[in-house]
Amino acid sequence: MDGDLGDFLRSRRARIQPEEVGLPSHGRRRVPGLRREEVAQLAGVSVDYYIRLEQGRGAGDPSRTKSGGVSDAVLDAVARVLRLDETEHAYLHAVARPRRPNGRPAGHSVRPGVQALLDSMERTPAFVLDQRMDVLAWNTLADAVFGYGRAAPDGRSIPRHVFLDPGSRDFYPEWSAVAVQCVAHLRMLAGHHQDDRRLTALVGELSLKSEDFRRLWADHPVAGLLTFPYETLAVSADPDQSLLVYTPEAGSETEERLRLLGSWRATPVRTSS
Repeated sequence: MDGDLGDFLRSRRARIQPEEVGLPSHGRRRVPGLRREEVAQLAGVSVDYYIRLEQGRGAGDPSRTKSGGVSDAVLDAVARVLRLDETEHAYLHAVARPRRPNGRPAGHSVRPGVQALLDSMERTPAFVLDQRMDVLAWNTLADAVFGYGRAAPDGRSIPRHVFLDPGSRDFYPEWSAVAVQCVAHLRMLAGHHQDDRRLTALVGELSLKSEDFRRLWADHPVAGLLTFPYETLAVSADPDQSLLVYTPEAGSETEERLRLLGSWRATPVRTSS
């Protein structure tokens, strides 16, 4: 994430001209926008510290928290100088003080009863999502189709897979339709979880890294124009989780292919570690 932080800060200071923040331009500049020294001055931190922050080496400064992370005060000051919007501000906090990959306490997963329900679905791929569209658990066929058991935690994020993995365009024959539906669902979740900073940071990350996501997020897709063969069920004991079940039409070619695919997987993969 250090490279992400540096790239982000450099791109944001490059878009601000010195005159916009009351600084003289001093004629021609070698780099566009603000210099590191100017950001440090305006944010009220030492030049050396800001350079270390931009390089992902912020240790050894009194403005760090007891746990070793950069303080909110410093990040908020930098965000003010760089004129970050709400999404960019949340993204700055996320990359400057990264948490566990999925933002959940260690060991958090679905209830055993939900996993048992997944395992009982032998002919349909099914998995459980949280409020950030991270896959928490899956059944054998879902693993055979999507490879969740072999994926790193970030690889179980559906939005990141759709928009940041180049292979997703080959994986989904109708990638454009999947992308629109993914953004629509993520927009709905963002509306229901407005205080979830990790979700806001995810939107910021995708906006920065994917032109397609940025364009779709700025649009307002109309729900109901797309039809997909799956059902979404609420998990009553865990309101932030939802169960997705893919339900191909009985007797269809898809159903036959799933049976063949399922025969290749002899050992079920359970939940994420």
